[in-house]
Amino acid sequence: MVILLTCTQLYSQNTYVFFGSFNWDKSTEGIYVYKLDTLSGKLSKITSVKGVVNPSFLTLSPNGKYLFACTESKTPNAGSVSSFEFKNEKLTFINTQKSGGENPVYVTVHQNGKWLINGNYTEGSVSVYPLSEDGAIQPAVQNFQFSEGSINKARQDRSHIHSTVFSPDFNYVFLPDLGADKIRAYQFNNGEKEPLEITEQPYQSVLGSGPRHFTFHPNGHFAYCIEELSGTVSAYTYENGKLESIQRINTHTDRYKKGFESSDVHISPDGHFLYASNRGKENNIAIFSILKDGRLKNVGYQKTFGKQLRVFDMDETGKFLIVANAFSGDAFVFKRDPNTGLLKRVGRKVKIEGVSSVKIKKY
Repeated sequence: MVILLTCTQLYSQNTYVFFGSFNWDKSTEGIYVYKLDTLSGKLSKITSVKGVVNPSFLTLSPNGKYLFACTESKTPNAGSVSSFEFKNEKLTFINTQKSGGENPVYVTVHQNGKWLINGNYTEGSVSVYPLSEDGAIQPAVQNFQFSEGSINKARQDRSHIHSTVFSPDFNYVFLPDLGADKIRAYQFNNGEKEPLEITEQPYQSVLGSGPRHFTFHPNGHFAYCIEELSGTVSAYTYENGKLESIQRINTHTDRYKKGFESSDVHISPDGHFLYASNRGKENNIAIFSILKDGRLKNVGYQKTFGKQLRVFDMDETGKFLIVANAFSGDAFVFKRDPNTGLLKRVGRKVKIEGVSSVKIKKY
């Protein structure tokens, strides 16, 4: 007997949402897993784990079997990166390694699942770890330390690496440095004992801008960096590890002239729209259409219904966008209009104390 599945049934396969948080106490819940109803946008809690402090940023292995978390310790040299197995709707702790600093804020995994790269904010350093087939993080094989700062003495006294992002072909790694106003580029040599090699002088951002998060267009020809301190997004053409600036545009409305806290940036899977989050006074997501030449055009704003949106994510179909509001401790689901790029809140608010990170994965 042949069973034919409708499009709705196929789309309703399990989609899970992973939340990290600032819990400040490992005896309390730190990482949460929800299931997303891809028809209604409703989130239902599946499980959670304790025993980890401040898992403030999460990422998943390409196959979705393993979850990796940063632990921001706020204590010198006490930060760590940890791994968990996700199986049968349960998270099981595997192991942890020192991050090489006190505040790791970003982790990324190579597409082959064999390497993990972590960025430490406070010290301005980057660590590279081999990954075992069972998801265990091996001791770091490289650690790069940067020191120079920039013109904003309150926020840029020294280097502050805020993200670690692979190029679309995974041959390069880009490291936005909020403290030095630079985007550092390294060549990635897969399978080598020292996989990262500096390729050239880092790209110099506008002084005082504070590069934070970085993303590539699905076509691989454009890249975008959100700049926290200036409330802007810089657009670049990209080819073989090199960036060429083509535009710089405000993420905030004209209502505000200072005190920007722009945070995260993502592009819809269809490549038509870019989303950039603003914290602080505005607490919204700026929505841009992406023109054929890679430049951006603002099409609107969506309030986040909370305070201090640290990270947001989109599901792989581009139908849903989920925000994590750290200060108000809540998460919201938005449905995305693929034609206009605009967002509409759906489902119910989810309360998670100190929620700071969100990742969506369909299984």
